[in-house]
Amino acid sequence: MGRRVGVLLGIASLTVPLSVALGTSSAQAATACTAKAGPYQKQAEKFLGRPVDGKQSTADCRAIRAFQTKYSISPNAGYAGPVTKGMMDLVGKQRAAGKNPNKAKKCPTNKGRIACIDLSRQLSWIQDGKKLVYGPVPVRTGRNGHETRTGAKRVYHRNINHWSTLYHVRMPYSQFFDGGQAFHAISGNVWSAPGSHGCVNMRTADAKKYWNLLKNGDDTFVYGRKPGT
Repeated sequence: MGRRVGVLLGIASLTVPLSVALGTSSAQAATACTAKAGPYQKQAEKFLGRPVDGKQSTADCRAIRAFQTKYSISPNAGYAGPVTKGMMDLVGKQRAAGKNPNKAKKCPTNKGRIACIDLSRQLSWIQDGKKLVYGPVPVRTGRNGHETRTGAKRVYHRNINHWSTLYHVRMPYSQFFDGGQAFHAISGNVWSAPGSHGCVNMRTADAKKYWNLLKNGDDTFVYGRKPGT
């Protein structure tokens, strides 16, 4: 849990380790934009709505670099490598979830209000039966060796200003559902690596909304598998 958390991205999967970059640092800003086309140049061009020719242009590099900066990929030099391709795959699947994240019916619809966590897509949402109440929203779950545990759970403890005595970090809007694993807000980017210590890390606005929508005893359900774990 805590700040050093994120998604793992890879060539054949959604995730592989990448450097943590919480926003645009001065080091990132100084990185030169590469003129070299990466192995996933055409895929990046298509994802970003650029002309698809497989050749790196100044405009292509700027577009790829802006994506890398937004999703905390370092270095953000505009090179369309495997980490960038993996993040585009992940973001594409998150976008495709739209307003029907439970289309595959993997999260129970017979529990009333329930918070669903899809590890494979790094998404969470709240539903009442089949009705979507909030989300889906991007999350960061457990890194390799500290996986977020799957299965049916329930919120059992809430602390709006929780402090982790184990990791010595703030965990605002904490709602614990399985041992030390909880929904909670982080101050960094929810797409940055390498992953949490098991918690479901959220943007502050999303964690606050979950705080207002859930209560002790409410169901949660964790399924799927975060690639790389």
